[in-house]
Order: sequence, then structure tokens, then C-alpha cells
Amino acid sequence: MKNILLALLVTLSFVGCSSKSDENKNVEAKLAVGKSLADMKLNDQNGKPRTITADTKIVFFSFAKPTGHACNDFLEKKPANFLQEHKALYVADVSAAPSIIKKMFILPDLKDLKFPILLINDDKLSAEYSKGMNKEKIVVILLDNGNITKIENLDDAKALDTLFSK
Repeated sequence: MKNILLALLVTLSFVGCSSKSDENKNVEAKLAVGKSLADMKLNDQNGKPRTITADTKIVFFSFAKPTGHACNDFLEKKPANFLQEHKALYVADVSAAPSIIKKMFILPDLKDLKFPILLINDDKLSAEYSKGMNKEKIVVILLDNGNITKIENLDDAKALDTLFSK
């Protein structure tokens, strides 16, 4: 009986980790030079809706767990108002995590952080924002009045520090 329950639990845990559905493969990429992010609306880790304002200059994305940890580690060493002072937003894609893991571990941990993190928590949105992006890198979007002027890929927190030191 224990073996059956263990097998069922393991099987169910992999169901939440399955690849994106075919319908998400044909989405239009939202991140491309010349496109606007003015209509981007995401909730932060506390459920507060956030948008891109005309004065937002930098939006950086983490699409994978290692880059998410690098971004969090970087921001934890900065003052609470660091993103606001630098006219920046941080977006983390948590859509790939099974919902029980998100509810029990990820979201409670994120709520303890002193800085806002906008969350992509939906497979379709994830596909739209990550299409064509290097998901293993920190994706940095430079904006002018809500329009994407440049896209950069950074390796780690040190590269983020260099970016914000310019």
C-alpha cells in the first residue's frame, strides 16, 4: 500500500512539471526591440497589481530557478527602495512550479522579501514573455517611455551590479 501511494505521489508531482502545451507554442513574443511594455500588468508577491510607468527604465526577468535566486540575492543586499530609485522592475516567472509547491513554499518565501517582485504565474503569459529569450540568463529589458530599446542577457548577480553601476 505504501508503495502504491508513493508511486502515485511521484507521478502526480511530475504532472505539474510537464512541458508547455502546444497552444502556448504559437504565442506572439512580448519581448522584442521596438515593442511596448506599457500594457504589462502583473501582480507582485503580495497580490498588488503593478504596471510599467512611463519613467520605468529597466525591467529584468528571471525565467529559471537559478537566475531567480541570483536576482533575489542581488536585491536582498540593496536598500528596500533600490528598484524604485533606479526606475526598475523585477519580474520572476514562477509558472513552471507545481501549484502546491508555489502555495506552500515559493509564495510565502517571496512575501518575506523587502522588495517587490512581479510574478508571471500563468503558462500562456510565461510563453509570451519568454518566447525567444534565453531562459537560463537574467533577461534585462531597457525601456524608453515604455518601449523596448535593448535586450541584454546577464549571467549573474555580479553582472546585475555592473548594470546598475553605470
